[in-house]
Amino acid sequence: MSAYFALLLAVLSRVLPHAFHAVGWNFTALGGSLLFFGSRIKAHPAARLALALAVLIATDYYLTVFAYGYAFRPAAYLVTWIWYAAVCLIGMGLLRKPTALRVVAGVLASATSFFILVDFALWGAGTMYPHTLTGLEACYIAALPFYRNDLISTALTAGALFGLPVLAARIAESLRATQHNNLPLA
Repeated sequence: MSAYFALLLAVLSRVLPHAFHAVGWNFTALGGSLLFFGSRIKAHPAARLALALAVLIATDYYLTVFAYGYAFRPAAYLVTWIWYAAVCLIGMGLLRKPTALRVVAGVLASATSFFILVDFALWGAGTMYPHTLTGLEACYIAALPFYRNDLISTALTAGALFGLPVLAARIAESLRATQHNNLPLA
C-alpha cells in the first residue's frame, strides 16, 4: 500500500503546482517516490512496473496537453519513460534492503541520470542549443538549477519515505522497552 501512496505522491507533486499556478523548477517527489515504489515491488514486478509507467505516462499526457497546452508527441517522452522504469529498477535492486548509504546512492543515481539523459536528449533532438560541444555545455549549464532542485527534492522525498518508517519503528521499540522496564515487580 505504501508503494502506491508514493506513486500518488509523485503524481500530485507534478500536477498540483500547475493547479495552483505555483510551478517550481523541477521540485517534485518523482525521483524519491520511484525509488521507493521500486523497492516495494515484490510480487508481479512486470505488472506493477507497467502500472507505474501507465500512471506516469498519463500524467505526462495530462501535463503536456492541459497544463502546457502542447500537442502530445510520445516520441518526445521516450527517454523520460525509460528513465522512470530505470529508477524503479534501481529501487528494486539497490533499495530492496535499504540502508542510509544505499538511499544516498539511489538519490544520486536518480537525479544525476535524469539530468544527464534528459538534457542530452534536449540538446540532441531540440533546437534550443546548437549541436556543438559549446551548445551541449550551454544546455547542461542552463539545467543546473533544475538539477539542484531535483537532487534536493529527491533526497527529501526518499529520506522521508525510507526514513520515517525506520524512525517510527525505533520510537515504538523504545516505548516498548520503556514499558517493559516500568513493569511492577511481583
